[in-house]
Amino acid sequence: MADEKPSNPKKAFGDAKLPMFLVPDVVPAYASLAFLEGALKYGQYNWRAAGVTVSTYISAAERHMAKFKNGEWADQKTGVPHLASVLACVGIILDAHHLGKLTDDRPPFSPMASIIEDELASKMPKLKEMFKDYNPKQWTINDEIPNE
Repeated sequence: MADEKPSNPKKAFGDAKLPMFLVPDVVPAYASLAFLEGALKYGQYNWRAAGVTVSTYISAAERHMAKFKNGEWADQKTGVPHLASVLACVGIILDAHHLGKLTDDRPPFSPMASIIEDELASKMPKLKEMFKDYNPKQWTINDEIPNE
């Protein structure tokens, strides 16, 4: 194929590196809003100076996720989206881990991967088969729940 352009040598080096372009730009944009809130309240990069515990940030991420899951897009006081705060919580855990500033106070090990992927997932086909002819309404956040 005489018409093909020779490969750029930079491409071979670049292809071996992390494909950071795959992360949508909205992710760090939202995270930066949550990190700004934290910087204004606690000081920027405070976790790098003081260190953090895993449980503190898992708990915060789970609270934000629960609020989001149950219909609240953003914190009522600050207006910061809950998912942005989840990103910040996870980011702090990752950063603190890599800098040796993370106290890992998770509970003792439990084989959750095996429980979820093997033990419990194996029960799903039977349940799906058992209820294959059922067609109940699947309620979502867009549905109005009738008052009783």
